[in-house]
Amino acid sequence: MLEALMKIFGKSEKTKDIARKRLQVVLIHDRANISPEVMEHLRDDIIKVISNYMEINQQDMEISLANDSDSVALVANIPVQKMKHDASIHR
Repeated sequence: MLEALMKIFGKSEKTKDIARKRLQVVLIHDRANISPEVMEHLRDDIIKVISNYMEINQQDMEISLANDSDSVALVANIPVQKMKHDASIHR
């Protein structure tokens, strides 16, 4: 019944997908000592900027921080649906 209500109100993400995303946020926080709120703001800002130049699939977008002993890297997997032809006007 809950799944039917979620479909009616536009929520199509499954519980396992939501749990996976939450776990990713927790792992990112632990690895880089960055709060989940900061990561969410970073994700939102990246979406805003990239959306000026291309249409992206935000649901399948993955952003994470990877670290080794002496550095941290921002890793982004952003599915691009198509480029916007008028991207030069956003500069």
